[in-house]
Amino acid sequence: MAFSTVAFRRTLTTSVVTVAVAFAPILTAIAQAVTLNGAGATFPAPLYERYIAEFQRKNPDIKVNYQAIGSGGGIKQVIAGVVDFGGSDAAMTDDDIKKVGKGVLLVPTAGGAVAVVYNLPGVSNLKLSRTALPEIFAGRITRWNDPKIAQDNPGVNLPNAEIKSVVRADGSGTTFIFSNHLSAISPYFKGRVGVGTAPKWTTNPIKGKGNPGVAAQVSRTANSIGYVEYAYAKQNKLSVAQVQNKKGEFMMPSVESANEALSTIVFPANFRVFEGDPKSGYPITGLTWMMVYKQYDAEKSAAMKKWVEWVLTDGQAFNNGLEYTRIPTETATRALQAVKNEVKP
Repeated sequence: MAFSTVAFRRTLTTSVVTVAVAFAPILTAIAQAVTLNGAGATFPAPLYERYIAEFQRKNPDIKVNYQAIGSGGGIKQVIAGVVDFGGSDAAMTDDDIKKVGKGVLLVPTAGGAVAVVYNLPGVSNLKLSRTALPEIFAGRITRWNDPKIAQDNPGVNLPNAEIKSVVRADGSGTTFIFSNHLSAISPYFKGRVGVGTAPKWTTNPIKGKGNPGVAAQVSRTANSIGYVEYAYAKQNKLSVAQVQNKKGEFMMPSVESANEALSTIVFPANFRVFEGDPKSGYPITGLTWMMVYKQYDAEKSAAMKKWVEWVLTDGQAFNNGLEYTRIPTETATRALQAVKNEVKP
């Protein structure tokens, strides 16, 4: 009987050791899993969703979350230190950067066009000049058959109807890109409305939360006009206006025309760009940045570098297919080197 008890104990001990060894890799993987939480701009949200899915397929030990709450919210959460990275289409100001105790880097991840969308029954082809567009959103042009609109749309039956403008309800990088362009081409707009993520609109506009909210409002409101990231315009099958660029050309938003505009932009050492009127290409084109801290704990520091490296290399292959421009290779290489050098445990 004693022999049987000893034999049983030896068998049990061996089994426990075998099970422990078998599960060791799983337990190690769980122990090493790192989560990176991000929040901010809605402009790149469709792209970031794809980035995350592809990145995690190859890096199952790193979980990335991104909440699209608007650029203003992203900047606030980075300053508050409640996220691991932020997203914004409006570059942080010097004052914003000073408020980040751990330091912060602006990493450009994509560019994109902001489309001017409209809902005008019976009109499927609309052109808006550098004069007309800012005056519509500054409240100087109030009806669709205004001569300043009609002169660029011969033969188009423009209704004698009040223009209903639709803007963002939240602090928005898309709004920054849009208002930055209108301010660059119109002193009147700049003085009356100005540049910002939430400027002082003077037209008593309809408001929608995020790019999806603006797209929905325009879609359901006759005689309306608004602005959304180009991918949302395509997804919602909204009518898109041709807008006039610096060369005087009327252009539709596209990856090609936005790439042309982006190719004329010079990126400084800190990658912060405020260009509102590109020399050529589609004129309402902007950038989106990830805001990355300069200091994390050891695990998150390594994970963040891996995430950013993937976004600026493999991830760029997904940009054009989702209607975003790629970051020029030389700029992406410089941004990646800055992250490798400056992000530390």
